[in-house]
Amino acid sequence: MSTAEADIANRADVDGRLQARRAIEALRAGVPNRDAVIALGCAHAAIEERFRQELSEASEAGTEARSPAGFMVAGNFGTGKSHLLEYLQQIALQEGFVVSKIVISKETPLYDPVKLYRAAIRAATVPGRVGAALTQIASGLHFETQRYVDFYKWVQGPAAGLNQRFAATVFLYENARHDPELLDRIISFWSGDPIQVGEIKRALRQLGQRVTYAIEPAGVRALAYQRFRFAARLMMTAGFAGWALLFDEVDLVARYSLPQRARSYAELARWTGNLKGESYPGITSVLAITSAYENEILVDRNDREAVPNKMRLRPAAADQLVASQAERGMRQIGKALRLTPPTLALVDETHEKVRALHGQAYGWSPPPAGSADERLASTRMREYVRRWINEWDLKRLYPDYQPDIEVSDLDLSYTEDAELESHDEVASSQ
Repeated sequence: MSTAEADIANRADVDGRLQARRAIEALRAGVPNRDAVIALGCAHAAIEERFRQELSEASEAGTEARSPAGFMVAGNFGTGKSHLLEYLQQIALQEGFVVSKIVISKETPLYDPVKLYRAAIRAATVPGRVGAALTQIASGLHFETQRYVDFYKWVQGPAAGLNQRFAATVFLYENARHDPELLDRIISFWSGDPIQVGEIKRALRQLGQRVTYAIEPAGVRALAYQRFRFAARLMMTAGFAGWALLFDEVDLVARYSLPQRARSYAELARWTGNLKGESYPGITSVLAITSAYENEILVDRNDREAVPNKMRLRPAAADQLVASQAERGMRQIGKALRLTPPTLALVDETHEKVRALHGQAYGWSPPPAGSADERLASTRMREYVRRWINEWDLKRLYPDYQPDIEVSDLDLSYTEDAELESHDEVASSQ
C-alpha cells in the first residue's frame, strides 16, 4: 500500500470511528441523531412505506391545490418515536424535501401558528445546503425559468389567497438585488418577522417603480398560515420536492388549558389534511404522540366530549369553528399508526449493531451484554440500548467489574400546567 493509500485508509478509519462515537453518544443520551439512525435503521416498515407514499404524492401533486398530506404515529415512552422521526427526516432529505423537525414545548405550543411557523423555519434543514434555510432557498431562485414565472404569477394573483405583502416582497426581492439590506428584511418577513407597509412603499419608490399593491391589514395568525403556504411554494420553485414537517412531543398538549387543547386538536386536523378549504401544496406532516394519550386524555379526562362541548358554549363564531375542527383532530389520534414493541429477534439484531458500534467507537471488542434470557418483549428498546452502553462503558474501563444496573420508569404527567398558560398571539395588524 502506498503512502497516499495509507493516508486515505487512515482518514476513513478515523471518520468511521468518529461517526460511531457520535452514534453511541446520541444513543446514550436517548436523543438519536443521523449517525445513530443510519447505523440502526428502522423497524417500522409499514410507517416507512406510508411516509414514502406521502412524500411521493406531495411531490407529484407539485403546486396543485391540495390539503397537507399527513398522519400521526403513537408509541409509549422509550419505544422509538424520536428515532423514527429522525429516520423519516433522513428519508425526506434524500428525496429532496426541506425538513423541519419541530419539538412541541412551552416555547413552541401547537395551538400557536405564529410560534409554530418560526420554529419550523429555524429548524428547517435544506438538502445539500447549510445556513439559514430561507436564505439558502431564496438564493436558489432562477428568475428566467418557467418555474419561477409560474410562481410569480401565483403569488401576484388572487388564487394564492395571500396578503399583498407577499406579492410586493417577491417583486422587491427580484428587482432590488443591489440592496442586500432590503433583501435581508424581505427574508426576515418570509421567516416570520413583521414588515411595515410604509417600508414596502418606500422600497418601491426607491426603485422608481409605479407598481402599487393594495396591502390590507392582516392578523398575525392568518399571516402565519399564509407563510406556511408561501414557504412551501417557494421551496418547490427553488427546485426542492416540498416541505416535510415532523412534530415530536405532541402529548404536551394534555397539559394545556381546555381552550388551548381545543386549538391544538384543530391543528392536528390541519396538518393531517382534515380541514375543509385548507390548501398547502407540497407539505406533508408526521406527528408523534404517546399511545396512552387516547385513553388517559380523550377517554378518562373526557376531552373527546368536554372540549368541543365547552367551546360551543362560547359566543364567538371562531370558537364554534374550533369545536368542530377539534373533533376532527381528536379522531386522528385514534387513527395513529402504532409503533409495535420490539420482537426478541429485533432485540438480538440491535444488540449486535450497537455492540459493533461501541467497539468501533472505542477501539475494543465488547463482550455480549447482559444475558439472552433477560430479554423480554415487554422491555422498551431504549432501555435495552442504554443498559448495554452503560455496561460496556464500565467493562471497557474495569474488565473484571460485574455491573448491576437498575432501571426505573419515568412517570409521565398529563396534569394541566398553569406555567404553560400564555396570552395568545394578538391578532393585530402588521
